[in-house]
Amino acid sequence: MRRELLKDVGRIVVKLGTGVLTDRQRRPDQEQMAPLVAQVSEQCKSGKEVVLVSSGAVGAGMGVLGYEKRPSDLAEMQACAAVGQSRLMAAYEKLFSAHGLSVAQLLLTHEDLEHHERHLNARNSLITLLRHGIVPIINENDVVSFTELKFGDNDRLSALVASLLPADLLVILTTVDGVIENFGKANPKTIPTIERIDAALETIAGGTSSPTAVGGMKSKILAAKIAVRSGIPLVIASGRKKQALARVVAGEPEGTLFVPHTTRLRGRKRWIAFFHHPKGALFVDAGARKALRENGRSLLPPGVARCEGEFEAGEVVRICDLDGTEFARGIAGFEAQAIRARQLKRVEIVHRDNLVIL
Repeated sequence: MRRELLKDVGRIVVKLGTGVLTDRQRRPDQEQMAPLVAQVSEQCKSGKEVVLVSSGAVGAGMGVLGYEKRPSDLAEMQACAAVGQSRLMAAYEKLFSAHGLSVAQLLLTHEDLEHHERHLNARNSLITLLRHGIVPIINENDVVSFTELKFGDNDRLSALVASLLPADLLVILTTVDGVIENFGKANPKTIPTIERIDAALETIAGGTSSPTAVGGMKSKILAAKIAVRSGIPLVIASGRKKQALARVVAGEPEGTLFVPHTTRLRGRKRWIAFFHHPKGALFVDAGARKALRENGRSLLPPGVARCEGEFEAGEVVRICDLDGTEFARGIAGFEAQAIRARQLKRVEIVHRDNLVIL
């Protein structure tokens, strides 16, 4: 399955976590970074386009400013990012130049990818850099981001970047070999292939105890949901293994492969599904749920059981069943107040062209 699924990969997003980039003093560790850069460079020289999503800025800044763990104060965290990002990029520029490659820095906020025009501009910039043989290095702009506008973590950011392009493959290189069953117990085992992300899988995933990082396996599972629904395979593998990236791209049994949906969402649908903080929620009855999921219909007023939140026409909302499970997202055709007033007749609350089944 792997070889067949990955045989035509031409554009790859590689995410490197803080744990594989920094030393015990939270500084960029060139001994750890050098082989990772070499692996990425090898793929570039083989004709692949590679985008790097790199953590490590806050961790690198922590070492300079003397923090033992990631600061909780926003201003202190932003100061760490400001100090650390320049040090991180300096290390990357030196390492990639040894392989004859140039790099470019892109710092993004959630708002950059939520706003449709800026979303397209970011995509065009990335594609232009790749066409010129440049390795784009992306990180969240932690210096100006705050809670309401953050991606959450770089696992999610890497999935969004893969969806933005779109990429043919997303690889998350971390400190473990993949998704581990019985992690921390006597008989741990790497799960080689995951075809369905369900509640049982999510119970396996946990957070992180690293003082420099956020996320953990739980955030990687959430990233996998974005990637596979976008039609992009995701592999989680160890960034400590030599040639791990080459083995993944070659379809070798390395890490954990998340199998994508067979149909890739179109660009606008991906933008609706993944690049917004929904402003509200529409709860629909069983008949409406079936019409949306199975028949590709628009959402009509009789199917809406209740409306939560305050939103305007043209904003993205969650669409949930009566148990509260979100199964779709869409652009509301009317403001929340008008929907709650229940005076809309023979209109489409969410048109099917503006609706995505998750």
